[in-house]
Amino acid sequence: MIPHDPALSTPTLFAFALHIGGGTVALVSGTMAAFATKGGPRHRRAGNVFFAAMIVMAVFAIWLAIMMPDQLVNTVIGTFTLYLVATAWLTVQRKEGTSGLAEKLLLAVIVLLFAPFGLLAFQLALGLQPYLKSAVPFEGPVLVAVYVFTGLTALAAIADARLILAGGISGMPRIARHLWRMLAGLVLASGSAFTNGIARLVPHAWHVPLGVYFIPQLLVFVLLVFWLIRVRFTGWYGRNAAPAG
Repeated sequence: MIPHDPALSTPTLFAFALHIGGGTVALVSGTMAAFATKGGPRHRRAGNVFFAAMIVMAVFAIWLAIMMPDQLVNTVIGTFTLYLVATAWLTVQRKEGTSGLAEKLLLAVIVLLFAPFGLLAFQLALGLQPYLKSAVPFEGPVLVAVYVFTGLTALAAIADARLILAGGISGMPRIARHLWRMLAGLVLASGSAFTNGIARLVPHAWHVPLGVYFIPQLLVFVLLVFWLIRVRFTGWYGRNAAPAG
């Protein structure tokens, strides 16, 4: 949401507007792409709009995180979101079995994101003093979030390294890579909109349980799991490879 703070400059308010506008378009187009026939014209158009909208949302999220105090976490999440949608879009833009400089640059990005969290997760797992000072204790949901983010970035980095070493990706793994990264981006967008944005807009007098705001994000995550299972284990790709291509 856009804060009603007279101290905020016009460029900052403009950045908030673009961030929210991009996120709104991303939620609509991403939902359309998720339920459209995979590989069809509607899916492709909605996917391209989703990609562009997510880039706008993430870029201005990073800009706002840099310009405003105590927003380091949002810088990381914004960069990770950019990485996810960029690699997902690039996967289906490349010819099967090919890769290039962009994939190598994106591998560098995900390695740089993984490195500090990998070290932090290692220290926390062994009970060592964490190098990162935090006002919030590394326990409970915060600790789980550190481990989950570390695991995701590690898996993404390994997948990127394998793709580059193999010279590209094709067939069912290519579609699975595209789907999980796009839908993971949609999970982050829905979390930003509902658990962070709308939750602040709803008047406290309504007493809406906090868990309600996680439902949209959870539904998108369930959709992500559904498509991964369908593509990898049900023979869906073999039946739809020709139309999708």
